[in-house]
Amino acid sequence: MGTITALTTQKRNPNRVNVFLDGAFAFGLAAVTAVSLRIGQTLTPAEMEKLQQADELENAKQSAIRYIGYRPRSIREVSDHLRQKGFADTAVDQACERLQEVGLLDDTAFAHYWVEQRETFKPRSQMALRQELQQKGVRREIIESVLTEVDETGVARQAARKQSSRWQNLPEDEFKLKLSSYLQRRGFSYDLIKQIVNESWNEVNGEW
Repeated sequence: MGTITALTTQKRNPNRVNVFLDGAFAFGLAAVTAVSLRIGQTLTPAEMEKLQQADELENAKQSAIRYIGYRPRSIREVSDHLRQKGFADTAVDQACERLQEVGLLDDTAFAHYWVEQRETFKPRSQMALRQELQQKGVRREIIESVLTEVDETGVARQAARKQSSRWQNLPEDEFKLKLSSYLQRRGFSYDLIKQIVNESWNEVNGEW
């Protein structure tokens, strides 16, 4: 048991409150967690533990929000990040649930974002995209749904176009070898690579 004798805002972080019990510092809380406390209130050990658990959840949510502020993340990415930061499993799970409830975590939206970014900056085959999204913990049904919108041939052409101009002055064999290897590393199939490489060679040499 302990009686709250002071509630003071932390100097270095005005969003946190120091809680003093019986004249001594007891613990810090996020201001939003401490809002219901008052001087003279008595706290049982169970109530203190509940407050500190709520504080950890709030800290986990804020850490997750900062993390997804750089770019959208999958639920798995956020969960792994919070665990690496040392948050308890319960706080991690609850924080991810809360962020999903308010739409800040959404694996379908994340998968669309990831595919669009790849198509724009680093074109990849459906196979490569599938592997990347699986590594980020996105569920299979979400991945397959998003990948149905990917034009594999169009993406391969886009990837080839980004590179073929660099090699247009090379001999045909060298041009085709370099472009084939480039597309192969991005997961495209042999037949599609052959088609796109021939198209690209004809395009850069005006043989249409």
